[in-house]
Amino acid sequence: MTAIKHALQRDIFTPNDERLLSIVNVCKAGKKKKNCFLCATVTTERPVQVKVVKVKKSDKGDFYKRQIAWALRDLAVVDAKDAIKENPEFDLHFEKIYKWVASSTAEKNAFISCLWKLNQRYLRKKIEFVHVSSQLLEESVPSGENQSVAGGDEEAVDEYQELNAREEQDIEIMMEGCEYAISNAEAFAEKLSRELQVLDGANIQSIMASEKQVNILMKLLDEALKEVDQIELKLSSYEEMLQSVKEQMDQISESNHLIHLSNTNNVKLLSEIEFLVNHMDLAKGHIKALQEGDLASSRGIEACTNAADALLQCMNVALRPGHDMLLAVKQQQQRFSDLREHFARRLASHLNNVFVQQGHDQSSTLAQHSVELTLPNHHPFHRDLLRYAKLMEWLKSTDYGKYEGLTKNYMDYLSRLYEREIKDFFEVAKIKMTGTTKESKKFGLHGSSGKLTGSTSSLNKLTVQSSGNRRSQSSSLLDMGNMSASDLDVADRTKFDKIFEQVLSELEPLCLAEQDFISKFFKLQQHQSMPGTMSEAEDLDGGAFSRQHTSGMPLPVSSEKDMVRQMMIRIFRCIEPELNNLIALGDKIDSFNSLYMLVKMSHHVWTAQNVDPASFLSTTLGNVLVTVKRNFDKCISNQIRQMEEVKISKKSKVGILPFVAEFEEFAGLAESIFKNAERRGDLDKAYTKLIRGVFVNVEKVANESQKTPRDVVMMENFHHIFATLSRLKISCLEAEKKEAKQKYTDHLQSYVIYSLGQPLEKLNHFFEGVEARVAQGIREEEVSYQLAFNKQELRKVIKEYPGKEVKKGLDNLYKKVDKHLCEEENLLQVVWHSMQDEFIRQYKHFEGLIARCYPGSGVTMEFTIQDILDYCSSIAQSH
Repeated sequence: MTAIKHALQRDIFTPNDERLLSIVNVCKAGKKKKNCFLCATVTTERPVQVKVVKVKKSDKGDFYKRQIAWALRDLAVVDAKDAIKENPEFDLHFEKIYKWVASSTAEKNAFISCLWKLNQRYLRKKIEFVHVSSQLLEESVPSGENQSVAGGDEEAVDEYQELNAREEQDIEIMMEGCEYAISNAEAFAEKLSRELQVLDGANIQSIMASEKQVNILMKLLDEALKEVDQIELKLSSYEEMLQSVKEQMDQISESNHLIHLSNTNNVKLLSEIEFLVNHMDLAKGHIKALQEGDLASSRGIEACTNAADALLQCMNVALRPGHDMLLAVKQQQQRFSDLREHFARRLASHLNNVFVQQGHDQSSTLAQHSVELTLPNHHPFHRDLLRYAKLMEWLKSTDYGKYEGLTKNYMDYLSRLYEREIKDFFEVAKIKMTGTTKESKKFGLHGSSGKLTGSTSSLNKLTVQSSGNRRSQSSSLLDMGNMSASDLDVADRTKFDKIFEQVLSELEPLCLAEQDFISKFFKLQQHQSMPGTMSEAEDLDGGAFSRQHTSGMPLPVSSEKDMVRQMMIRIFRCIEPELNNLIALGDKIDSFNSLYMLVKMSHHVWTAQNVDPASFLSTTLGNVLVTVKRNFDKCISNQIRQMEEVKISKKSKVGILPFVAEFEEFAGLAESIFKNAERRGDLDKAYTKLIRGVFVNVEKVANESQKTPRDVVMMENFHHIFATLSRLKISCLEAEKKEAKQKYTDHLQSYVIYSLGQPLEKLNHFFEGVEARVAQGIREEEVSYQLAFNKQELRKVIKEYPGKEVKKGLDNLYKKVDKHLCEEENLLQVVWHSMQDEFIRQYKHFEGLIARCYPGSGVTMEFTIQDILDYCSSIAQSH
């Protein structure tokens, strides 16, 4: 064990400036035995650190390595397990309990004894030792002057102390004085002993000689003690006198403190009284204004506004703790409350009277505005009411119930007033749309409301007129309705467009002005609000409005935005149905009016949404725009349906189909209306639907035509469509324009070939036989040797077609083509020129065959190309 101890000291602890004091060979209890060493160490430098280190033999060699180190101060308990019997087991309680089994009881006891000594010396008995033999601890108790530890190993605990420089110097001087100090240590020690004895004797003699001096010193000390006693007596008397003075000074100090406290309290009381007087005192002028102020004059309104603000400040003052318990404060608060209630009643009553008076005043101007198709201007009324805006804000913050009541009354009175104005306005607009003249004579004004009469009969008459529903039927069936394509003048549509624009232009500023007024007068936020999702019934009966606020506290901003919209819906609830009625009327007058309405309404919706996308005006016009768009779609669908229902006469030629002409009219009108319009996309979609319908139904009619050849119907109508699209330059129909041109060209060619047929029939049959022989392999120059196709047979066939016969055949063909084609499309010369070109092509073909198959025969046709040109020109001129 000693060899291991020295090896551990050398290899592990000396490099770390530590000294190994004790070692024990252990293994963990209850596990496979893996031996290790627990070492008790101290550092060689101060402050001294005491540790318990676990050292384990390395698996790769015979050297030892440091595994875990615990500070001794962290050791709480050392448990030896049994104080009587020998037991190698022991526990060390650090942050957790470590159970060990020593290789021998002796090693265990030596290690525990060392820990006990280190505990006594460095930790002041902090560690608790249990189940440790008292004998073991007694052996470890220091005894005698040397304080030797068990086993006499003082060096194991005490540190080695080096000599300081002074001590080294003294020893050197002493050793220099004795030459044999090194060679003869015993003689040197004896000499030192003798010198020490001499010094001791001298000390004793000195002490005995000074005894007399000591007696004198003691006598002086006794006298001094007596003097001290006298001084203490004097000090005691002085202290008694000072105690009396101290008591008097304490009384004076306490009196001064009470005076200062009284002054402080008086200052604070004065401050509190001044606070209450300054903040809760309402001037007499304000009180009089609240009780009797004139709410009709501008000066009176200003005085009442200032007084109401002052009252609100007094009522809203932030009282300090305890103020509300003062009787005067309670009385003043009650007085303020009574003043507020009294003034709120006066204000609400006065404003209700103003609302009622507004209804009567506006009614007197209805007749004049209705005849002129203008809505009355509410600006003067708004201007007068805005004088009360600050008072309304005061009422909103102090008595929300009365504020809410005023809001409902305003909506009730104004909704009835606006309903009369708007209905009369729309009645005049409807009468002007129907084209009735001298409205003032035919439709008289009766009563104060200015209600226009006679409009019902006008609308009934209009319904009868619209039974034909425009000129949507074909021009060949004009007898089916009493309105034709020529009956409706462009001026009528322009007139309708102006009236409809006038209606929207009058409604828009009216709604915006009212919404702006509501926001300012009722102090509501209106801009950038989000659309709500309430039901129409709640909007109209005020249910949603009344449920918006039940606590009497001001509404949040989002609710105030909703409140503005709800008030507008309640006040202008008749606008949307009236607009829908007007739109229905315009659609009955002329279904093409939906184009005008779609453009105008889209523009106004776009304008309104730029101002406020969630405003009443934007929402209402948006709803009406849906209806207009629906009517527009219905107009397109009706046109397509009428195309499908067109029937043509079996006895007369077809010509340009009515729905083709109507598409031209529709496209021309639409292009003029939708120029720079916001909803061009809707028109482009309608174009696509219509043109497909036109193409399909032209082909359908062409297939059903009996009098006019199919190719003529297709050629004339697609030529008309192509001309229309080329003239209007509709970008979304470029593909259809090309398709129409292609169809026109194809059917022109087909008709020419079909009509021209084989004008030189026998000659045609002859040359077909020639071509058949060539196809069978006979050379072209040898065809003339065939019996059926020799030169004599060729001359015989040619003689049957002199120029006179050819001209006669062409004349009959011209008459036939003239009967097929219609005059309005003017394609006769085009077709005739195409036939002339086709005839010349056939002529050149025959001449080519003669030149190749009958070379040098001298056989030629009895007429020339120039003759053909002359015949065609002469026939065209004669007709």
